[in-house]
Amino acid sequence: MSSNSLDLASLLCSRLCHDLLSPVGALSNGLELLAEEKDPEMRQRCFELLEQSAKASADKLKFFRLAFGAAGGFGDTVPVSEAQALVDALVGGNARVSVNWLFGVDALSKPAVKTLLNLALIGLDALVRGGTLDIGAEVRGGVAEIVVRAAGQRVAFDPAIGQALEGTLPAAELSSRTAPAAMVQQLTAAAGGGVQVHVTPESLVMGAVLPVG
Repeated sequence: MSSNSLDLASLLCSRLCHDLLSPVGALSNGLELLAEEKDPEMRQRCFELLEQSAKASADKLKFFRLAFGAAGGFGDTVPVSEAQALVDALVGGNARVSVNWLFGVDALSKPAVKTLLNLALIGLDALVRGGTLDIGAEVRGGVAEIVVRAAGQRVAFDPAIGQALEGTLPAAELSSRTAPAAMVQQLTAAAGGGVQVHVTPESLVMGAVLPVG
């Protein structure tokens, strides 16, 4: 493994830990409160919060397992319904974000699914004030085409993420925030494909193509 690959893996781990810190911390705090609380109603509320935090932690672990990891539980292809379930769970109870899906295929290669999940993560991060996340995928002429559109009142998109997606971000400037984008760039480049990005104050559109077979 090259030093660049090690750096990327380390940054992806940092991103995973950052995203898990909140729900795991809530679990710890909830257990402390439960140990001290005597009121039955408050104890029931603690149990509800613990259940929510445990679910959020599990949902994020499942998402990152496929988005960042080897995903050994799957074969060469992954059902698109699995990717849909992971993104829907990640969005969870965020009432400010709605997700729309349009699939023209039942399954995609692992690299294509990883690309889809990471683009969805980037799009979700951009919707800091809520909005709509549209995700589509199809295979035409031996090429997997993936599109993710994030639209909202005010889309927050770091230009460095766009550079990482396009492969123009200097390695020295890579961070845990841009690591998922760098992973997408490497996945698509390795397959002989690429990524395009278009951003306005109200929308972010990312498209990726990966030859298959």
